[in-house]
Amino acid sequence: MGATPIPDLDVIIIGAGLSGMYQLYRLRELGLRVHVFEAGTDVGGTWYWNRYPGARFDSESYSYGYSFSKELLQEWDWSEHFAGQPETLRYCNYVADKFDLRRDIQFERRVKAAHYDEETRSWTITLEDGSRFNSRFLITAIGPLSTPTLPRIEGLGDFKGASFHTARWPKEPVDFTGKRVAVIGTGATGIQTIQTIAGQVGHLTVFQRTANWAAPLHNGKIDAETQKKIKAGYPEIFARCQETFACFVHTPDTRGAFEVSDEEREANYERLYGERGFGIWQGNFKDILIDRKANATISDFVAQKIRQRVKNHEVAEKLIPKNHGFGTRRLPLETFYFEVYNQDNVELVDIKETPIERITQAGIKTSAKEFEFDIIIYATGFDALTGSFDKIDFRGVNEARLKEKWKHGPQTYLGIMVHEFPNMMMLMGPHTALGNIPRSIEYSVDWVTGLVRFAMDNKLTLIEATTAGVQSWTDHVKALGVGLLSNEIDSWMTGINSNVEGKQTRIIARYSGSAPAYRARCDEVAAKGYDELRLG
Repeated sequence: MGATPIPDLDVIIIGAGLSGMYQLYRLRELGLRVHVFEAGTDVGGTWYWNRYPGARFDSESYSYGYSFSKELLQEWDWSEHFAGQPETLRYCNYVADKFDLRRDIQFERRVKAAHYDEETRSWTITLEDGSRFNSRFLITAIGPLSTPTLPRIEGLGDFKGASFHTARWPKEPVDFTGKRVAVIGTGATGIQTIQTIAGQVGHLTVFQRTANWAAPLHNGKIDAETQKKIKAGYPEIFARCQETFACFVHTPDTRGAFEVSDEEREANYERLYGERGFGIWQGNFKDILIDRKANATISDFVAQKIRQRVKNHEVAEKLIPKNHGFGTRRLPLETFYFEVYNQDNVELVDIKETPIERITQAGIKTSAKEFEFDIIIYATGFDALTGSFDKIDFRGVNEARLKEKWKHGPQTYLGIMVHEFPNMMMLMGPHTALGNIPRSIEYSVDWVTGLVRFAMDNKLTLIEATTAGVQSWTDHVKALGVGLLSNEIDSWMTGINSNVEGKQTRIIARYSGSAPAYRARCDEVAAKGYDELRLG
């Protein structure tokens, strides 16, 4: 057999969000020919697309930014403990400018298909405009929450007013002054949007299908003195993130909920409820997410907080989840979400009691009445974890289709590779440690970069996960999920999306072990010269 043909590029990266930008930076250091294709008009990924009112992250700003450049850490000032979308997008642009990333990124270039060619051992990607590019390696940086879904309701196209999905928000500001506004959905994006616009609208109607637990964010501005401390303390902050279960600055209490007195437990919950960020979820008693009785104690505590904050008893009870315990779904953080329902211009509609029948030209018709609106906002979430992969026609060896392969749930090797899809690596794909995403991104990018370097140094033109490797990792991920209360709940974390055909059965689509354990396993594979992979 002759030498394998040399493709046009060494690596193609799909996506210019936080993963794609950092992966480009790292591969450039290797002197490789790299190109990034991005559907948006600029960098930022999540922070480019999600421009809805109130969008912000719930990791502490100083634990969220990139850690790879000391210079960048000292140059950039975060203005708030939890930065909003406009600031985070400015940060992404600052990074792109500082490292001159845009020269290797093509914008407004959506990838339609990615096919592997066994003969040339390379990938050919086809864009929506029909143009094609080929490379030895393909790296997906398409995000776990990047494919928005609209509800399956009749008449979506009939409404004559303005309507937006939160993840496809217009770039120009939306004026809510005096407008009759509907928000469908009360997940994290719905909660952030509702609390932000409630003071601007004429009237707001919230259509809630499933109540969600939420806890206070306690955001605030970062003063000059705190800014100095943060910049001096970055090594400790990132070391802390390396140690914790999910890369946040919080880590679980070593005690169980019943190892302390009732008074001490209540005091601990009160303290956590009053602190910034995810402490009440990620820094709580070690058993609240695995023991039903322990979970009931924190659920009862937060339910009581909602009753105290919402004046109307009937509305408060509707806002308290009855079908899942606290923290068993991704926990939204809020500032004055529950107080919104004390306003005269805000109405809560429980669509389990009075289902939406259709969208009309004038608004929304439920089984009880027809509402008229000027604006409808769809806060209906994403086709999570696998949805962004389903949108692209990925084909591997012998035309194997990724969507078909994952029909009953993803099967991966370390959440990074798939059998029969050689030379393709996934950043933040299913079965990868998620948590505080940028911390996970940096590790995954560095690991993938190490693998690409190994391949180039050893003149390898093929790296592929084996059947045994995929089976072992997939079984491991499933085993880690046993006993978690979250895996008994319908949510995006268990692959459920009532708005997507074929996603009504729970699957284990995410790695639920600790980030340190995940890194240790991946480090072991690299240290052994990637001998668990098929190399050629």
